Amino acid sequence: MDTKDKQLKTEKKILNLSLTGSIIFLLAEIFFAIYTGSKAVLMDCVYDIADLVMIGPFIVLVPLLYKPMTERKPYGFAQVESLFVLIKYCILLGVDVVLVLNCVKTILSGGNEVDANVLAVFELAVSAGCVLMYLVLHRFQKKYSSPSIKAELFIWKLDALSTLGVGCAFVLNLILMRTSLSFICPYVDPGIAIILAIVLIKEPIEMIFDSLRSLVLFAPDSEIKEKIEEISRAALSAEGCEITAIEVIKTGRKIWAEIYFLPAGNTIDLVRLKELDRRINDTAKAEFDSVYIDLLPDMEEYRVVPTEEVKARRNELIRYMEEEEERKALKEERKKKKRS
Repeated sequence: MDTKDKQLKTEKKILNLSLTGSIIFLLAEIFFAIYTGSKAVLMDCVYDIADLVMIGPFIVLVPLLYKPMTERKPYGFAQVESLFVLIKYCILLGVDVVLVLNCVKTILSGGNEVDANVLAVFELAVSAGCVLMYLVLHRFQKKYSSPSIKAELFIWKLDALSTLGVGCAFVLNLILMRTSLSFICPYVDPGIAIILAIVLIKEPIEMIFDSLRSLVLFAPDSEIKEKIEEISRAALSAEGCEITAIEVIKTGRKIWAEIYFLPAGNTIDLVRLKELDRRINDTAKAEFDSVYIDLLPDMEEYRVVPTEEVKARRNELIRYMEEEEERKALKEERKKKKRS
């Protein structure tokens, strides 16, 4: 089994496990949302439904992301992944706004009485379950990680923290019921739901903008470009080449980069260029999940290099090749000695 097959198998296993866990927690939340009439539980429930609606089709999409690029699909199915993420977070954002307005309406109409005892126990139990699921998925993630796996881990971590916060809030509600501030209690449930929505609204907005940028093939974050430039410059400078421009695009989990450069001595050794391209791509793949880097001689920035500079570079190249031959000869001698 090759590396891609192992990665696909690991990713599908994690997504299937996450799907199973989401269904179990969702059924429990639906029951308690109906049983208690809690707006806070309903908020959690709706977020889980949105996640569940998207994770099912995404499991079908994952194998397509590992298919090679073709002439008809130059970016493969990478943009479909961005489209899925965009749809998912647009739904979440829309639901978020509707639920906030609904909770404001509930507060203005006198609040919402709920059984704080039951909800406190339920939310704390759900939080413990989310922590357990996060730890299980995190263990699988050590074998392989992708944007979809990271998204699932983030969602479980967020669920664990949000349900813990809600559980603690209902414990506080139980304390308030025994004080002179008991008049606040009807407003605790919708108030928690609003706070939860405001806290969670940041991620959908960020992911919507990121997905839109991926769909229209805009440049990714500067950190990605800087890392690719650092890797490429280190390899090209060692060969006496000069980088003139770098173009990077990102869609879904895939990154494409074109490195324009001026070759040393105005000549290109295709064998060395191929080796250089392989080395840069191998180094970049250790940093990014799916990256493709092309080295392109810059025709617009072409300049005549002075004869003396050409000779100096040529002499450097000759010395380098001689040193390489000496190193190979030494290795061969050591191998012969070991054999004898």
